Amino acid sequence: MSAPAAVVFDFDGVLADTERLHLAAFQDVFRARGWQLDEAAYFNRYLGFEDRDLVRAFAIDARIVLDPDDEARLVEAKARAYDARLGERSVLFPGAAEAVSRLQPHYRLGVASGSRHAEIEVVLGAAGLVPAFTAIVAADDVTRSKPAPDVYQEAVRRLGVPAARAVAVEDSRWGLAAARAAGLRTIGLTTSYPAPTLATADLVVASLDAVTVEAVAALLDDSMDSIC
Repeated sequence: MSAPAAVVFDFDGVLADTERLHLAAFQDVFRARGWQLDEAAYFNRYLGFEDRDLVRAFAIDARIVLDPDDEARLVEAKARAYDARLGERSVLFPGAAEAVSRLQPHYRLGVASGSRHAEIEVVLGAAGLVPAFTAIVAADDVTRSKPAPDVYQEAVRRLGVPAARAVAVEDSRWGLAAARAAGLRTIGLTTSYPAPTLATADLVVASLDAVTVEAVAALLDDSMDSIC
C-alpha cells in the first residue's frame, strides 16, 4: 500500500476569490493616512505578503517610518476593513467545493495560506467545508510568511505526510516558491496571473476543474520516480 498523500491549497486566489477584497481593504486603511496603493503595485509587488509583511514592505518602499505599534494598528484596521467588505456573501471560486469533494476521498487535504486563520475558517465554514480539511495553516500559525516555506512545512507536518507525497495548488510565484522550498510538487492556477508567470509550477491549469485525482496522482508518481 502506498504512503498517504495530500493536496494543500493556498486560500486567497485558489479556493476563494478574495485577492481584490484584500486590496480594497488595504486601500481603505491606507487612504485614511493619505497613502495610495494601486492595483498594479498590489499584484506585482505585494500580493505574496501576509498583512504584517505587506505593511512593512509598503512603508519601506514609500519611505514611511512606522513603529511596531503603528504597524499593529494598521494590520488590525485592515482586518476590520476586510471583514466588513466580506460580509455574508460567498467568495468561493466556482468549482472549489466540487474540487474538495472530488479529492477528499483519495487525499488528505490542507490549506496553507497567508491569510488569518479566522478569515479562512469563516469562508470555509459558511460553505460547510471545514471538516474536509485535516490541517489549516495560516499566517498567524507560523513565524515567516511566503515565500518562506514555513506554512507548507507546518501543513505537511500536521497532515502527517512527507513533503514528496504532497501537491500544492497556488496562484502566485511567491506561493509556488514557498511550496517548492518545502519539497512539495506544485500546480499553478491562473486565477491571479497568466500562465507564463507560473512557469515554475509542475503543472499549470486554468481552473480547479483540472485539479483531478488523476492529475495529482501523476505528479506524485513522477515525484516518487525522481527520488527512486
